[in-house]
Amino acid sequence: MSPSPGSDPSLDSPLRWLELGCSGEGVTIHAKPLALALKIQVATKCSCVVMLFLTNTYSSMCSAKALEVTQQTNCLRHFIPECEEQLQEIQRQKEKGLLYGIPVSIKDHISHKGHLSTCGLVQCLDTPVQEDSVLVKVLKSQGAIPFAMTNVPQSLFNYDCSNPIFGQTLNPLNHQKSPGGSSGGEGALIAGGGSILGIGSDVGGSIRLPSSFCGLCGLKPTAERLSLSGVSGSVSGILAVPWVLGPMARDVDSLALCMKALLCQEMFQLDPTVPPMPFDEDVYSSSARLRVGYYDTDGYFPLPPCARRAVRETREALQAAGHQLPTVLMPKCPRSTVPAQRRLSWEWGWLKRDLSNSWPRAVEADTHSPASSLKHGCLLLPPWPCQSLVHTPEKPRCSRHGCGLHVISPLLPKAYRTEFIARWRELRLDVVLCPVLGPAFTTGYAGKLLTAISSTMLYNVLNFPAGVVPVSTVTEADEEELKLYQGYCDDPWDRTLKQAVAGAVGLPVAVQCVALPWREELCLRFMKEVETLGREKRAA
Repeated sequence: MSPSPGSDPSLDSPLRWLELGCSGEGVTIHAKPLALALKIQVATKCSCVVMLFLTNTYSSMCSAKALEVTQQTNCLRHFIPECEEQLQEIQRQKEKGLLYGIPVSIKDHISHKGHLSTCGLVQCLDTPVQEDSVLVKVLKSQGAIPFAMTNVPQSLFNYDCSNPIFGQTLNPLNHQKSPGGSSGGEGALIAGGGSILGIGSDVGGSIRLPSSFCGLCGLKPTAERLSLSGVSGSVSGILAVPWVLGPMARDVDSLALCMKALLCQEMFQLDPTVPPMPFDEDVYSSSARLRVGYYDTDGYFPLPPCARRAVRETREALQAAGHQLPTVLMPKCPRSTVPAQRRLSWEWGWLKRDLSNSWPRAVEADTHSPASSLKHGCLLLPPWPCQSLVHTPEKPRCSRHGCGLHVISPLLPKAYRTEFIARWRELRLDVVLCPVLGPAFTTGYAGKLLTAISSTMLYNVLNFPAGVVPVSTVTEADEEELKLYQGYCDDPWDRTLKQAVAGAVGLPVAVQCVALPWREELCLRFMKEVETLGREKRAA
């Protein structure tokens, strides 16, 4: 096989490609082969026999490594045996898709024909789905090979990853820590080297939190940019805070390639509710300087010192690279007369309004995992005991801001979004840099700290595309500073957060990158810039 003129000389043999993608005893799979696979198909005159060799070999290595990772972390629900049939099918395709031969892992509730979609619920164990979801159909048409389904928390509404059926998933970077959730199985599998591309879902941070906890890149697109057709959930009727599917990988280029592959005519035809907006490569590839708003706290739940440090250092790197960072953009509430700290009460209230009727019914027949028991009880409470519980001296944050959980107007999200966008345009911003919850929690703490997800849930309520990029690791200095952390109220939530993130030296710290609705390409372009600057700093 000889490369075509102008092709990358490092890709001049299949063995070299495999060498670039795999290293170390037991084979560690990196993200780069996802981009390299596309380069090989386009830039080299590669025979069908060679491509078959590459695809078979790489798929086998993914399965072997995934088995090793799940034995250590319990991240997989099961392998998909039909992946062998899919491997044969793509060899018959006349046109090789953008994801040709790439093994892809998918989250438990993304329907795959002939397999269960459990959402971690016992009651869902007896009904295999009858048809692939639209997203799985498009993945297959683009040559991808769905090969494994990954674990989730019970009902999906938790950012830990445990359920009574498949048990607790552990963080591959530290088995005392959680991988995050609800796409925690994906986070653990990819971070452990068992998959190079995964598809998760996000309703409050469920792609971004596992990405933060596990040191990955993850994108939450605008709702309806990718099809939800055929994706099951534990509850129905969630309107104010929409579900969304998105990719997770070890680098931003892999996220961009996945989005480019999925945003194709087949998806637009299979699901007419998806806007026919192909991926804008020009925006993603642009090198124009950006105007970046930023903040390091949302005014409700201050994150650990390392998270704020990550934003500060990234801001400094962006300024040094010539980008404009004119001001701090603080998240504002829909009415200027309302204190900023009430924002999370509204966010959780909007979600709770939709969940209160359907979520308890969905799980009442199930054995409750410890992580979901507290949440289940809270959703069953009528307004008066909820208000009496939160009006206590021990929980001043709740006393000030929690009484409105049961009286949320359905008009508030729209007003909130309108005011936020007006402020964004007033500042003439392209994107926003802000913190994301992290580092990884010690297992079991997520169920005690639902309020801590304010940094990610904000952009579900606003329905803005948002992505996470790892930029640093926890240092000994961060751990020392954590000892002085008091939050805003020094209440039980602040003290619990301090306990949850302790003992994380060496674990990843990430930042969050945000753009306006339907501007996923710009969000990814900003994420790529942050990723590049972070790598340059580490190399220096």
